[in-house]
Parts: sequence; structure tokens; C-alpha cells
Amino acid sequence: MTAESDVKTLNPLVKQVLELGPPILFFVAYLRMRDETYTIAGTDYSGFIVAAGVFVPILLLSMAILWKLTGKLSRMQVFTIVMVVLFGGLTVWFNDERFFKMKTTLVYGMFSVILGIGLLQGRSYLAWVMSEFLPMRDEGWMKLTKRLTWFFAGLAVANEVVWRTMSTDAWVKIETFGFPILMFLFLWGQIMSLQRYLIDTEAEDA
Repeated sequence: MTAESDVKTLNPLVKQVLELGPPILFFVAYLRMRDETYTIAGTDYSGFIVAAGVFVPILLLSMAILWKLTGKLSRMQVFTIVMVVLFGGLTVWFNDERFFKMKTTLVYGMFSVILGIGLLQGRSYLAWVMSEFLPMRDEGWMKLTKRLTWFFAGLAVANEVVWRTMSTDAWVKIETFGFPILMFLFLWGQIMSLQRYLIDTEAEDA
């Protein structure tokens, strides 16, 4: 991590490519490999396992480039990287795709728990992470944090239902597109509903 003054601005399109590129590449790799079996060091791996294994270094490379270009990574990004590396490694080591699928549940679940702990303390950890990108009054941050705590909990439960009751194809599609779209729509709706709590930094600096 670097000092605030060392943080560089980045073209939003480049940032989106670096953040969304790895899961999309995982999706494409899975589609190409899902019907294949690969023998590596005498062990047979399904296409899903291989795609999951390939996803880990792609994500690390993408986040390394993002860190190099901006000078920082958010705490949520660092946590997600750790979880992907851990459960991606367990998936390949034990040759069991369930670890990679459970990773999503644990990521969303941990986000919910962490935000919930902050709420019990009367604090918004979300504001601590995102206030520099979205200036908002404390009341607005508390409302958004409460809603996002329940939303993450809902996504964790939804992921458990999806991977345990649906096909791997369905899970990959929902993981790659369904959950991110739900997240975008939820956050967009929340920002619209919390407009009155936003702080106009330009007006305050005038």
C-alpha cells in the first residue's frame, strides 16, 4: 500500500477491464474446457478445475497491473484476492470443484459479517473503504451499510442454493454475470435513493 499522495488516477475503462477481465476469461476458458479431461502429473482434472487453476494467476496479474497503475488496491480487492488464491489452490490440490464454488459464499458471507460487526459498534466500515470515492454524510453511510450487509448475506445464501441445486454451467453463468449485475443494480438503486446524503465536495471547497 502507498501513501495517499502516491495514488494515481486511472482511466475508468482500463480499470473495468482489469477488474472484470479475469472472471470473463474464466468464463470463456470454462466454456472451451468444460467437456475435456486433462491429465497432469498422472492425475485427471476436469475442465472446470483447470479453468479455476488458470483463473488464479490471471487474477493476480490483473491486480498487479492495477496496483502498478494506481498505486493501491482496496481492502475488499485484497481480501478477494486472498480468498481466490486460497480456494483456487484448494480446488486444484484436492481436485474438487466444490472449494471454488464455496469461495463465493465465503467472500459474500465475510463481507456481510465484517459490515455487521461494524454496525454493532455503531460504525460503517463501508465508509472507511469507500468514502474517498463517494463522499456522503454519516447517516447515509449507515443506511447503505445496513442494506449492503443484508444484500451480501442474501448473495451468500443464493450462491449456496445455486451451486448445490443447479448445474455447474448454471453456476458459472450466474457467478460471472448474474451476481455482478445484481450488485450493480443494487448499488445504483441505493445511490439514487441516498442522493440527499451525498456531499457536494466542489460546493464545499468553493
